[in-house]
Amino acid sequence: MVDSAVVLHGQTIAYTAYSLVILSLMAWFALRITRSKAGSPVSKGLFYAWVVFLVVLGVSLHIATAKTIPWKEMDLHRAHIKPDKVFNITVEDHRFILPADTLYIDVNDKVLFDVTSNDLTYGFGLFRKDHSMLFQMQVVPGHRNDILWHFVNPGVYTIRSTEYSGPKGIDMILKDVVVVR
Repeated sequence: MVDSAVVLHGQTIAYTAYSLVILSLMAWFALRITRSKAGSPVSKGLFYAWVVFLVVLGVSLHIATAKTIPWKEMDLHRAHIKPDKVFNITVEDHRFILPADTLYIDVNDKVLFDVTSNDLTYGFGLFRKDHSMLFQMQVVPGHRNDILWHFVNPGVYTIRSTEYSGPKGIDMILKDVVVVR
């Protein structure tokens, strides 16, 4: 599985370029309208050709980047995947309750994080040392909340709540509790 940081970087470049192309249409259109003396400020054929180009480019970009989402295939076939490890985690009263002080994972393990909330809606996210997010999910009481993740690189991760759950939620951070070796 490709690391989510690589995916984020690639998609940032692709969607930034796409946004700049859209902004160029807006700038071109505004320039033509403000400089027009008489008649149609913008050729309808050229305008619609540019809009069709943007639609085709946008749809193509979405299709191409859908293939880069590393967890998509695993998520689509998760009914047939047996996780190497399962961690049952409970969240209540603004605290994560882990099955152990440190969750140890081997590189290339597929791990199921099964998280249950007993009171409020929380978030469950794994964050790298540089504070970038590896993954996250919403944890809703009374519903199944789990995420299957394939760990391909060693690292030490922090668990944080990624949802607002009141003023106490700001302290929902467990530093360096997930170790992939």
